[in-house]
This record gives sequence, structure tokens and C-alpha cells, in this order.
Amino acid sequence: MDIRVETKGLPEVDADALAIVGFEGGPPESAPASGQVKELYDSGEFSGKSAEIAILHRPSGLKAKRLVLAGGGKHERFDAGEMRKLAGTVLRSLKCKGVRSIVLALPDRFQSDHFTAAATEGAILADFEPHHHKTDPQKDEKQVQSFAVLGGSQGAADQGRILGESQNFTRGLVNEPGNLLTPTRLAERAREMAAEQGLECEVIDENRMRQLGMGAILGVSQGSAEPPALIILRYRPASAASQDHLGLVGKGVTFDTGGISIKPAESMDKMRYDMAGGGAVIGAMRAIAQLKPPITVTGIIPSVENMPGSRAQRPGDIVKTLSGKTVEVLNTDAEGRMILIDALTYAQRLGCTHLVDAATLTGAIVVALGNVHAGAFSNNDVFLEKLLTASKIAGEKMWHMPLDEEYKEPLKSDFADLHNIGGRPAGAVTAAMFLRDFVNDVPWVHLDIAGSAWIDDLKPYIAKGASGIGMRTLVHLALNFQN
Repeated sequence: MDIRVETKGLPEVDADALAIVGFEGGPPESAPASGQVKELYDSGEFSGKSAEIAILHRPSGLKAKRLVLAGGGKHERFDAGEMRKLAGTVLRSLKCKGVRSIVLALPDRFQSDHFTAAATEGAILADFEPHHHKTDPQKDEKQVQSFAVLGGSQGAADQGRILGESQNFTRGLVNEPGNLLTPTRLAERAREMAAEQGLECEVIDENRMRQLGMGAILGVSQGSAEPPALIILRYRPASAASQDHLGLVGKGVTFDTGGISIKPAESMDKMRYDMAGGGAVIGAMRAIAQLKPPITVTGIIPSVENMPGSRAQRPGDIVKTLSGKTVEVLNTDAEGRMILIDALTYAQRLGCTHLVDAATLTGAIVVALGNVHAGAFSNNDVFLEKLLTASKIAGEKMWHMPLDEEYKEPLKSDFADLHNIGGRPAGAVTAAMFLRDFVNDVPWVHLDIAGSAWIDDLKPYIAKGASGIGMRTLVHLALNFQN
């Protein structure tokens, strides 16, 4: 899909559809075909509610074949996140009608690069469909060929395109079933992407893990016939603004049965998405390679398959981690934190001065925050504020969660340095406390994305399946790290 910025006046826009934003409370001022637009409001056919669409064919005074009113909700609540949803709703509603060219006019108050990028991202995310494994590849599916924004700069649209395409790359990875995306295949996909984008890629295999002493990763993977992989992606700027080195760590469990502590059968098929954190990091590195922030960034993705095979880790097993600390494994379904601790330790050995990990880590975060916010935990308030600022720019909702010392008490073991679980109360917090024990004094943020990484129902602006949550926040953190 061609993405561009238009500079023509509304009457001169020549497209299959010209979309304008209509808010609740009355028709927009200076709207084209104002009489027809007012009629839609007066009749109640259109009220301006979010995700609402109304179409006028052959609108008076316009070259465009259709004038589309897109609901923006309440004017005072309209932000870049709503702009993404609006642009996505416009594209998905018009795509099925055979519309090939769309121009979206930003309201006067919102004509800025921030909103231009958001609109572009929304359109690209909406254009993604998860049906490439169907035997009939939807050969007759209608396609939008061009999407343009009236307002902002081409540079902003280009950035939005890169972010949208990289998030779709993440979504494509996360949607893949476990039989087609094993740890080995995930490493291959990362290598292919790195070669295309000019990144360095290294993959540490099982033998090298044994040499290094990555007992936590190896313990999780030993029940599967699929070998583990530790994927390392490196971005080095031409001219770094500082000695800071950002490490992005993503959980890459390509399928999670729970191991011996096996999960219920219901909804286990969705456990393909247990590598959504790893997918977000790979997608972020793809975008970072193109947007070129002035900071060194390393992406680290520990990837395993958690299976209950004959060699599987048992509840009660004790493993020695890369850090040298020992962990008593009380629950083999708490495997994500196990592979992350070896990866976080290795990231520090690579010289990372700041760390962010993203993981579908706990069901407890879903209980706490539902599917609206990701949970953000940190050992450093200044770094956490940087990340939360990046999440606001990205339009990804994240909520600061506690890490008080009292939450470490349930992790104490009689037989090892730590248990890998702390019981049902505050499960997302105790999981984060477990990770915190392995980052030492390095500024670190943990993102628990279990509640927001998968979309169960088709929405007007995005397809069902992987959401790609976290990818844009990680990119904006790198882009704005020095601010």
C-alpha cells in the first residue's frame, strides 16, 4: 500500500474516498458538503461516536467519489491512540467495499506529525489479515492501493509506515502456530530480517549454552525435541550520542504446554502467543534499524518450547543459572521467568547499561489489569518514566505496578536461593520480583504483556490475533532515549 501526505484542498482531492473526522455534539465546522453532513447528524444516522462510519456518495462540491464521516468520539478525548483506531476503522470498512484509494483529512487542531504518524500506523495495522495459511489465499480479496493523509509531513508518514509494518511483522510471527515456528525457525526468521535491515545477528545454540552455564534456559527446554536458541540482534549507530547501551529482552516461548505442570486443554492453542515479547523485540529491532536512533541497542530473545516430554524438568528440580544463583522449580509453567533470567544476565555481560524485558509472563496481570494495560515494573523511577513517556507517544497503555521488598518473601526457598513462584497472591508482582533479583543495579523495566498481546475478537480497526503490543513503545524509547 502506497503511503503519502497530500497537500491539496478538500475540494481538489481526487480519490475513491475522502474521510473526515466527525465528533460527538454536531457536524465539523467547515465540513465539505456541509448540508449533507448536517442531515446525517440531524437524522441520527451519524452521531460521531468512536468507530462509527457513514458514507456519502457523489458528495456535492468534491472530486472524491465518496465522503466518509469517521467517528472520533468526544473532541476533548481525541488523541493519537484514537486517531490510530479511526484510521484503521476507515480502512477496514472501505477495503471490503472495493475502495482503492483513501485520503484522510486531519482536523485543523490535530494537523501535526504526531497525528500523521498515528493515522498511518492505524491504516497499516488495519490492512493486516491473518489468513495466509488458508488453502484459498483470498485471491479475490479487495486491496487498498493508496492511503494518504492531509496534514503533517511525509517524514512523519514514513515513520508511521515503518512502525506499522514492523508491528505487522511482529504480529505475523506471533500468529504462527508452534509446529511452524519452533525456536530454530524463529532464529532463522530473525537472521533473515537482520540481513534485510543491516543488523548483526548471532544465535547461541544448545551446546554453547551448556558451555556458558545457562542452566535456567536449558532446564525449560529439556522436555522438548526442539532445541533452544538465544537470539542476539545488534544495532550500532553511526554516531552514538552517549555510552548508553539499551538492552531489549523478549520472552520467546514458541509453544507453552506448561510442561509437567501442564495447562488446561481449553485455550491452550493460544499458547503460540507466548513468544509475543520476543516477537515485539524482533519487530522493534527491525524498526530501529530503519529509523536509526543515536543509541546502541541490542535485542536478546531466549527461545524455547515448553513440553512435558520424558526428559522434562520436574517440579522440585533445582537449576544453576548463568548468574550462579540456584532456583528451585516449584512449577514448570512458570518457565518464562526462567529463560528471562539467563537472558538478562547475558545482556549485562554484553555491556547493556539499561534493560527492558517484555513477556507474556503471568495470568495474574490479566486479573489485575484485564486486556487494557500492560503492567510495568521497575527498579529505577527515572528509567521507568522514560519508558512510560515512550508508551504514551506510542499509544500503548502501560500501568506502573509495585515492587516492594515484602513481595520477595514468598520466593525464599529452603533448598535453593529462590523459588520460581511465590504463590497466588500478587502473582504478577512476585514474578517481577524474581526477575529483579537478576538485574542487580542496572536500570530495568519489566513489561508483563500477557493481557494485551492477543485480541480475541475482531475489532472494527484491527484483525483478531496478535496485537504486537510493546513494539512501538520499545522503538520510541530508543528514539527518545536522550531526551
